[in-house]
Amino acid sequence: MNPSCNLFLIGPTGAGKTSIGRQLSARFGLPFLDLDQEIERTTGVSISTIFDIEGEAGFRQRERMMLEECSGHHGVLLACGAGAVLDPANRRTLAERGYVVWLQATVTLQLQRLALDTSRPLLADADRHRKLEAMAAARTSLYAEIAELVIPPGTENEGVAAACERCIALIDRHWNRQAA
Repeated sequence: MNPSCNLFLIGPTGAGKTSIGRQLSARFGLPFLDLDQEIERTTGVSISTIFDIEGEAGFRQRERMMLEECSGHHGVLLACGAGAVLDPANRRTLAERGYVVWLQATVTLQLQRLALDTSRPLLADADRHRKLEAMAAARTSLYAEIAELVIPPGTENEGVAAACERCIALIDRHWNRQAA
């Protein structure tokens, strides 16, 4: 177990990393950072704009640099973008610098949560179900590779508060917060 004072949330798009992460940060007294929001803050443009101008490769390069910066802080809760695990260097960084929690979500749950979301460039696909399944196929083993704690998906009717309570109970049981 990684005895770190940093808590990193990974998982697929729509798993609740940002929504749950904000509440977990308050519960554990850690400043909250969202990797995608930090990229937008430092560039001054949306993730979609970065994809339009630089493509996915350009975005992934920015993501790697921002992950390096954000994970270097001491005592933060960082919600990572769903695809951050695609880069082996990012996986090493996450595993070495924090306690990694994988928030799982079924494709059905993702579709429900993302039904009205048009801001995610990788989901600008006519067949979102197929796209989410392909993303899961490519990423699930990568999440599993570095996760120290797995939070199973909740029910379709579970709200953020109930999901947070489940997460808090599991994290409290398993996370050793001694500084590395």
